[in-house]
Amino acid sequence: MSGYGHEGDERTFAALPPAQGGAFARTWWGLAWLKALEDTALDGQQLKAGRRHARAGAVGAVSVRPGRITAVVKHRDGTAYRSDVLVREFSEEEWERLLDLAVDSAGHIAALLDREMPPHLVEDAAAAGLDLLPGIGDLDPQCGCEAWDHCPHTSALCYQVARLLDEDPFVLLLMRGRGERTLLDQLQARSASRAGHGGRGGDDTPGAEGAGGMPGVSAEEAYAAGFLVPPLPAPPVAHDVPGRSPSLDTETEPEPGVDPAALEFLASDAAGRAHRLLVEALSVGESAGVSAGGASVHGGSPAHAAATAPTAPLTVAQDAVRLASGSPMPWTTARLTSGSGRTRAEMDLATRAWGFGGAAALAVLEEEWTPDTEALAWAGTRLTEAWEDDEPPALRRSGGARWTVVGTEAQLRLGEDGRWWPYLKSGGRWSPAGPADRDPATALATAFAAGPTGAGG
Repeated sequence: MSGYGHEGDERTFAALPPAQGGAFARTWWGLAWLKALEDTALDGQQLKAGRRHARAGAVGAVSVRPGRITAVVKHRDGTAYRSDVLVREFSEEEWERLLDLAVDSAGHIAALLDREMPPHLVEDAAAAGLDLLPGIGDLDPQCGCEAWDHCPHTSALCYQVARLLDEDPFVLLLMRGRGERTLLDQLQARSASRAGHGGRGGDDTPGAEGAGGMPGVSAEEAYAAGFLVPPLPAPPVAHDVPGRSPSLDTETEPEPGVDPAALEFLASDAAGRAHRLLVEALSVGESAGVSAGGASVHGGSPAHAAATAPTAPLTVAQDAVRLASGSPMPWTTARLTSGSGRTRAEMDLATRAWGFGGAAALAVLEEEWTPDTEALAWAGTRLTEAWEDDEPPALRRSGGARWTVVGTEAQLRLGEDGRWWPYLKSGGRWSPAGPADRDPATALATAFAAGPTGAGG
């Protein structure tokens, strides 16, 4: 391995949770990484064992630096092995060629800034003799178990890295020798230098002509060059807690039908909601780019519709549950319970559901929907895939979008957004047992962990 990496170009990713069911990669570049692994390994059984290790969460924190990825991987017997996979770094001359290719097309830069690997950049690089994505034999394994080929531990590491690549293609570029900050600084310097010489044409070739013969640039280039603009000033810092609502306990008698205590409670709730919105608005830069995964039970990309659809306003009955969930005062809960037409037991279940997932969780508790044929087929496929390497539990559909585990008091409920909700039967009632998950196996594990299960259901 060559040593062209820049000082500080190393990233460490915390250990990822178990990956129950589904594929390890969803992007085309993540799938290309796994294909390189599968084409390189000589023993398919070792790959299967590695995939099981990765699914079980046996891969520790992953360190990525130029030419090498490293992690400690636990074997099934508990033995920990240091595992490394080596990837060839690009030389300085190769990086110069790749940087030239990237700044030649503003679309390349825009895609990278959007955490995507642009196919045209990969194709242009390949035409220039640079293989960005690894091919057969490019992944060189080294493991403390002293296997000479890909063993379960290096295979598990590669499967875990595919998940990292899905989220950030800069991980691949770091393996090739450049970290994100170094690469963006070099692209910025090169773009600025090229702009100072009249754009893409340099000294000898004039830039594009705009209206009236004035030099101009395409909209694509202007958009992609946005990262050259100086950063905005730091946003203001929100207070740690919301402000206190004024006291309405005065000597003046309230108008008939006006309850000062109830108004104080609603004012405090409004202040708390406003504070949360402010905190979210100020931290939007930190959460930008994070998207929900999954697939829609109505076809297409499942969670995409739920993630992008506007939030519907709460009904009076739903808002009563929200208010009761945050009220420490028994009299408030009692009024909200009566006003929403629920019994105390029903309100207890409703507030429990709300705590796990807000209005979506409440709908799964109190409303029953019946998936159409396509949605049912999708649900059946997800249930089958979730136990890819294990014996699946016996599930009996209990009407609508509910599946009960035979011989237990556990149940899975499918929400209209494609998420699975764990339930347990207690005192003759089905009760929410935890938050939802895109993976039904994880949701069911949450139900089993929440309490004992016995014959029934």
